[in-house]
Amino acid sequence: MAARELASFAALLADETRAGFCLALLDGRAWTAGELARSAGVAASTASEHLGKLVAGGLLAEERQGRHRYVRLADERIAHLVEELTSYAGDGETASPRGLRAVNVEAALARGRTCYDHLAGRLGIAITEAMAGRGLLVTDAGVALSGEGLDWFAELGIALEAPGRRPLVRTCLDWTERKPHLAGVAGAALCRHALDAGWCERVGSGRAVRVTGAGERALGAALGVGAESLR
Repeated sequence: MAARELASFAALLADETRAGFCLALLDGRAWTAGELARSAGVAASTASEHLGKLVAGGLLAEERQGRHRYVRLADERIAHLVEELTSYAGDGETASPRGLRAVNVEAALARGRTCYDHLAGRLGIAITEAMAGRGLLVTDAGVALSGEGLDWFAELGIALEAPGRRPLVRTCLDWTERKPHLAGVAGAALCRHALDAGWCERVGSGRAVRVTGAGERALGAALGVGAESLR
């Protein structure tokens, strides 16, 4: 039974259109079926059929507002799964992006992006490694915030909501850097603060983010991260 269920679950991502939908939804937003259909270049009816399978399989959550149907990744665990699978899928040889726009998009995502609701790419790695280097993260057995780490969040005025079922801290394997970046409640809170405080800003309508001048100064003061590693 377990083998059959695993095969059925894996089959949900064994389709390029459905996999593309999940990758698009890694930006943490809710998308309409029409928006996802356009992003994948498929007919609305085709998109609806695929989305039905993803919702039924537990990968996506659905909500309706009037005539519009919105979907998002079911939770952080699914985002973590998709990001980590992408890192393994990229281990082999892949075709180079075609065209200047594709090259620029890929470069922007590698530099900095959101992974569901936390920071990823070189930006996310730089922050995570700086936190570990300063003793804010303890990585001896798994990963956890140290007492100094909890104080650091408090000093910055970043509230860490009650974890509930979501872990306070976890790591997510970055698909471009092949290193872990900070996720969980703490990763989400830090990402939200970075965007709200103007440390980072979104690039276009996708997942890419870039560090602002204010962000370079703030991250340098808070973590000693050099500006060159944030660009």
